[in-house]
Amino acid sequence: MIGSTEEAILAQPARLLTQAQREFYFENGYLLLESVIGNDWLTRLRSAIAEVLDRSREMTVSDDVIWLEKGHTRSDPRLLRLNCPDVHHPGFWAYATESILPDIAADLVGPDVRYSHSLLNFKWAEVGQEVKWHQDIQFYPHTNYSPLSLGTLVEDVGPEQGPVRAIPGSHLGDVIPHYAEDGTWTACIQDQDLKSLKVDEAPLLMGPAGSVTVHNCRTVHGSDPNRSERGRPLLVNTYSAADAFPYTHLPQRSTNTGTIVRGKPASQARLDPRPCPLPPDWSGGFSVNNAATGEIRGDAG
Repeated sequence: MIGSTEEAILAQPARLLTQAQREFYFENGYLLLESVIGNDWLTRLRSAIAEVLDRSREMTVSDDVIWLEKGHTRSDPRLLRLNCPDVHHPGFWAYATESILPDIAADLVGPDVRYSHSLLNFKWAEVGQEVKWHQDIQFYPHTNYSPLSLGTLVEDVGPEQGPVRAIPGSHLGDVIPHYAEDGTWTACIQDQDLKSLKVDEAPLLMGPAGSVTVHNCRTVHGSDPNRSERGRPLLVNTYSAADAFPYTHLPQRSTNTGTIVRGKPASQARLDPRPCPLPPDWSGGFSVNNAATGEIRGDAG
């Protein structure tokens, strides 16, 4: 069912998506756009990633920017994540603002678009971890539920590499607490709460390099381990409507957070009456050590 806010967005002329794609997103909470990013952008992104990889060779332990994967060495670097890539290489920020990504966001949140944050999940070959089922909004509650994440497949991704899986229509359901019974933050949905969700039927969001995945902040999603011999670098950029403002400290906040990348700033906040559980207090920082318990570390697949 499409609500009044979505109807208003659909009434706006589309920049890039078809009307059918926009309607599918509002009904299902996700999209897969195959081969929409050109080779020029992919070349720039791969070059930026190579620079980050070279920088990591001097590291022996993770820091707040680069999280190392187990088995990392100078001669065989293995990365888990690059946090806030937008401020650690100009190519990533250029991509977040100058590519078609903000236009895709505008077609789904309205013409006025705010940049939130980004991260680069590597899911390294043969050791890339599972990302347990979760909803992103748990990590960064906002005044409304417009935030969405756009994942760019920097390389070809097949089923064996642990692509993101999204549960259709789950964004229309409850926002499910990511805490254990004893109050411990787990960063994922508990097993007893998964029973009502058809996780086995969740489609794999995979495709050739240059494809883009889109999922709403309420959409339940996750990914399997990467058991292949090829890595699965996924660059995630998160945007929201300009009238969505965070209630809590953003775990991935950068100096670019809050930048209006399409349209104009909002004159007032739009408030969604539906509640959202609050995450832990990350005002002191969000590191590899305090991100979560278990295997999942962060807010995207």
